[in-house]
Amino acid sequence: MSSLIVDLTSATDILHYWLSQQIAPESLTWLDEKRRQISEGAPERVFFTAFSAVPRYTGKKDLELTYQDWQAVEVIRSGWSPAYWSVDQAARTLLVLSLPQEDAEKYLRTLERVFGAADVGELVALYQALPLLPYPEQHRSRAAEGVRSNMTAVFNAVALRNPYPAEYFDNNAWNQMVLKALFVGSPLHPIQGIDRRANPELAQMLIDYAHERWAAQRSVSPELWRPVGQFCDAATLKDLERVFANPEPVQKEAAALACSQSPLPEAQALLACHPDLQASIQAGNLTWESFSQSA
Repeated sequence: MSSLIVDLTSATDILHYWLSQQIAPESLTWLDEKRRQISEGAPERVFFTAFSAVPRYTGKKDLELTYQDWQAVEVIRSGWSPAYWSVDQAARTLLVLSLPQEDAEKYLRTLERVFGAADVGELVALYQALPLLPYPEQHRSRAAEGVRSNMTAVFNAVALRNPYPAEYFDNNAWNQMVLKALFVGSPLHPIQGIDRRANPELAQMLIDYAHERWAAQRSVSPELWRPVGQFCDAATLKDLERVFANPEPVQKEAAALACSQSPLPEAQALLACHPDLQASIQAGNLTWESFSQSA
């Protein structure tokens, strides 16, 4: 995969602007001074100390973004989604983006040390910042490490609302991430690229997981069927008949949406057995997007 171009100057400017509107002037002055020192090659301890101290200066309230902010974000970096960022996470991202980047080996070595020493809150900020970091191909193994984390907040920082996995993970890493999202109870709809990166191997993994859940008499997230529908076969349609039989409306809607994605005539025939859902899909009133919002 080719590298995506990120306008780091604009990213830095907009992060700084947001913080200027939401933290105290003296806190912004402190942050600006640390950024200056770091960008001018201050010893690593200056960065580490400042990175750790950020919440004491900024607090941890949520970023408040306007519609205009969102328009600007998409221009700066396609897929960048700081919707659930806090002010300390934005400030920590600014510090990371201040690290000198000309010497790739030194930059990556420093970044790896930051990840290695970080606590949970710091890791969340670092993984959320992945889409903005230079040398994106070099962060694949680090992002995969975040996916393997047993801390759900860290996993979610990589997997949810983050364009990096869809752009840089191979199918194996991608499939494991989606499956783990279900395993830890995270939703699938905030995973960027969930539809585009669907593949037959993932579909089979999810079906196997559903069978395991059913065998243990446990519920199955209706979102599981979202990456499955387009790869339906006869056995999958039997599974979807079972989902249609579930009394929960969201389960029936998920089964209908999965059938609608399948090219198989048998899938369309199964969907036709539920005319209200079929009509809602054909009218554009029931989509995976609307399903996620209502569910």
